[in-house]
Amino acid sequence: MALGLRRRSRLALARAEARAREDSAAAARARAQLRTLKALLSGDAPHALVWSAPDEAPEGLGLEQPSFAPLLGAEAAAEAEAALAALRAAAGPAHVARTLAAADGRPLALEGHALAGAGVLLLRALADAAPSEGGLKALLDALPTPVWQRRPDGTLDFANAAFLRMVGAATPDAAQASGLDLLDDKARALASAALRDTGTYRGRVKAVAEGRRCQLDVLEVSGPFGTSGCAVDATETEAARAETARTIAAHRRTLDQLTTAVAIFGADERLVFHNAAYERLFDLAPAFLDQRPSDGEILADLRARRKVPEQANFSAWRTQLKEAYRAIEPINDFWHLPGGQMLRVVITPNAEGGVTYLFDDLSEHMALESRYNSLIRIQGETLDGLAEAVAVFGSDGRLDLYNEAFMTLWSLDAQVLGEKPHIDTVAAMCRPLHGESRAFSRIRGVITAIERREPLSFRIERPDARVLDGSAQPLPDGGTMVTFRDVTDSAQIERARAERERALVERNEALEAADKLKNAFVGHVSYHLRTPLNTLVGYADMLREGIAGPLSTRQRDYLDHMRQSSDALRALIDDLIDLAAIDAGAMELDFAEVDVAEALAGAAEAVRALAEEAKVRLVVTAPADVGRFTADARRVRQILFNLLANAIAVSPEGARVTLCAERRPDGLVLSVRDEGPGVPAEVEKTLFDRFESRSAGPRHRGVGLGLAIVRSFVELHGGSVSVKAAGGRGTLAACLFPTRGAARPDAAGEAAE
Repeated sequence: MALGLRRRSRLALARAEARAREDSAAAARARAQLRTLKALLSGDAPHALVWSAPDEAPEGLGLEQPSFAPLLGAEAAAEAEAALAALRAAAGPAHVARTLAAADGRPLALEGHALAGAGVLLLRALADAAPSEGGLKALLDALPTPVWQRRPDGTLDFANAAFLRMVGAATPDAAQASGLDLLDDKARALASAALRDTGTYRGRVKAVAEGRRCQLDVLEVSGPFGTSGCAVDATETEAARAETARTIAAHRRTLDQLTTAVAIFGADERLVFHNAAYERLFDLAPAFLDQRPSDGEILADLRARRKVPEQANFSAWRTQLKEAYRAIEPINDFWHLPGGQMLRVVITPNAEGGVTYLFDDLSEHMALESRYNSLIRIQGETLDGLAEAVAVFGSDGRLDLYNEAFMTLWSLDAQVLGEKPHIDTVAAMCRPLHGESRAFSRIRGVITAIERREPLSFRIERPDARVLDGSAQPLPDGGTMVTFRDVTDSAQIERARAERERALVERNEALEAADKLKNAFVGHVSYHLRTPLNTLVGYADMLREGIAGPLSTRQRDYLDHMRQSSDALRALIDDLIDLAAIDAGAMELDFAEVDVAEALAGAAEAVRALAEEAKVRLVVTAPADVGRFTADARRVRQILFNLLANAIAVSPEGARVTLCAERRPDGLVLSVRDEGPGVPAEVEKTLFDRFESRSAGPRHRGVGLGLAIVRSFVELHGGSVSVKAAGGRGTLAACLFPTRGAARPDAAGEAAE
């Protein structure tokens, strides 16, 4: 058909050119026809009516008959015939153009031209609603999403305003000429491969649009028309998704810090999330929970380990629990576990399906509440049992608590007090008994004060001759506790007591003076006893050496006993002098570095004869690195001598007395342990008092100055001494000497008997 159309067009063109050579009118008609035919040859219109003269019937091109009626509807055909008639009747140049509807409803363009009796009437289909035209183009340009279309050869045919704005081009031709595109070469290659394979490309690409980096979700489809595509900016969506992920992670971390156990199950009844408290509460294995077990599997596991309430029909109970998946409102329940735990359970349906379990262990709460209620009852009973009148006012100034003594003391009515009256009302009710005392005004000031709530003590002398001592004590919760104590009897004897106190003070001063006189007397006498004692000891030594002649065995024994008694008396006098010096504050210590091992060995040697006489084993122990310490060496030996002598005196024959040294962080401990009968309970508190002696067994009983001397010397060193029962048998006396500077470790070993 197209070939015949072209052949007929060429013949018509030849005839028109022949007529053009005949006359000018014919030439004009030929030129009009020539323009029409050229338009037809170029494919501008598939249907046309052409005529060369007013009396010439129109010839149809691309039509089976010279009429547009078969192609048009009834109304459109009538309009086409009217347009044709107007062109043929026009005396001069004429032009028509209108849009008609085809028989199938498609829009058609009718355009005609006439000149000098010749003319052409063209009927062509309007171009399909191309993206570059009409309302669709306006709509696409208004979209914030870039949209584009490419021809089959890949050239850009259409781009909306969003596309051009993102790539920075003014028109699609400018974008094509500059090679601007949303997809880079790599993304374009992936898209082309997908379009060849499946005809569709979907992917997320990174691009730089309008000077910023963004992520685009790209969709392209291909067809005979080429390719069409659009891109959705997913930057904000991705940022929102990342923010949502961070928020969810933060919520998970927050939930893991809660003491409330949380477990979330999805619509498929499988575990979606749980926090650490859920694992701890039910002692569930993480590996088991990571498998996303179902609600029923977890309940079965908990039942096997007796972590759920005992149920006569467990299946029915589990089915009842699962009704929460279809519920609308949360379900509250309490689980009483076999082990005594009490759990508060809240099952909340989720909007997207599934449920959320919340478990609160109320065991401790219930125990605390029970203890609190017990304490409240005990508090009330305690207050009612007090002789003092007690009233507690809240931060609002109203009476919260009172006891029977308060009500009786002020002759108040229990019903009125039960209404929690204000302090002003309470003061008014008490006024008949307290008169116009300012004490209640001061009490009110403490109760109603907001800042600087200071405790208050006061005394009220009532008109009925009763005297009350009271106090107003602010409480941490903003309340105030007011107490009243009846001190009428005490007030009556205060004057007499003051007189007695004055007498006692005078008596005490007299006793102190007597005590000083006693100490001075003891020191003076002890000092003057030492001189004649030294003379007696000297004469006894000379007699024993034979200066006055040879001595018999009995005489030597007498002299030995005299020497021993003299030594004991001299030690007693030395102790008395030392005590007198200590009491007078005149005792001064000669501090120096003391070798601990040497001090122990010297003390042991000093009592060696006593130990042999008592048939007691003496053991000295000290670690190798015991080193030195700062002290008065002579007083240390005196301390150890007194402790060892006391221990030997109370030890039975064959027993062991141990002298030990031990380094501690707070100082050096020198201790003596014996295997005697221990410290009697009746002398335990007075053991360090002067002239109080520990029973020394069958051998002898001391005068009771040894331990007093020991305590005094140790305290002068800044230390402390203790005597207590040793583990098993005997007594342990320990002296702690604080560290006075760095000690130099020295070689010291363990010495035995």
